[in-house]
Amino acid sequence: MRTVALIGIDGSGKTTQAQQLAGTLTAAGRAATYHRNAGGRRWLGRAAHRLGRPDAQALLGRDGLLVLESVLRWLAIAIALLGGLLTGRVAVMDRYAVCQYASLRAHGGGRSWERLVRAGYRLFPRPQVTFLLAVDPTEAYRRIERRGTDHESLGYLTAADLAYRTLPEYPTFVVVDAGRPAADVAREIEGHLAGWLTAGDGPTGRHSGRKRSRVAAPAPGLIPAQARP
Repeated sequence: MRTVALIGIDGSGKTTQAQQLAGTLTAAGRAATYHRNAGGRRWLGRAAHRLGRPDAQALLGRDGLLVLESVLRWLAIAIALLGGLLTGRVAVMDRYAVCQYASLRAHGGGRSWERLVRAGYRLFPRPQVTFLLAVDPTEAYRRIERRGTDHESLGYLTAADLAYRTLPEYPTFVVVDAGRPAADVAREIEGHLAGWLTAGDGPTGRHSGRKRSRVAAPAPGLIPAQARP
């Protein structure tokens, strides 16, 4: 089973890129399915507002939010992986296990919380490639405010950005500058995957994003012109 994960802070463009990548891979003859492995924070935030609370943490408490978010994301990832095993399709993950570890750190959950959650998520295999969509927290904040469907504080986005960069898994991520136009970001992601799909083997994850930042040229005929952004 092949898995590609797109991770990063809210406002980095994960959903846009993951949905487009699933479509592009399918058009290229590599059937793929998009999976949004959300932890429910947006829905919980809306529920909190309806109940007169400012956010989900005010509604559930920090620990309550972290428990519920961890369980919901675990279930979402498990269902996505099971679907990939049953169908043989490439699983394009919009968020993955490391997103929960970053959330725990950004919320100040502490080492004991992270150890507990990592134990629960340990059965999930590491994706063949994980793209970290890196964007300045200030720009991410502007994007979130423009879409107008939810809200994140600049302080939380800054803490989440730092959390991703300090995870022990960080050296295995392919870091992509997501502050550029979406079409440019998509082309870079496709470039990294072109050689993988042609060779039939996933990246080993032994190289950091800095060492792998040069965009590979897509193999001839791998991605049809009409499927490119």
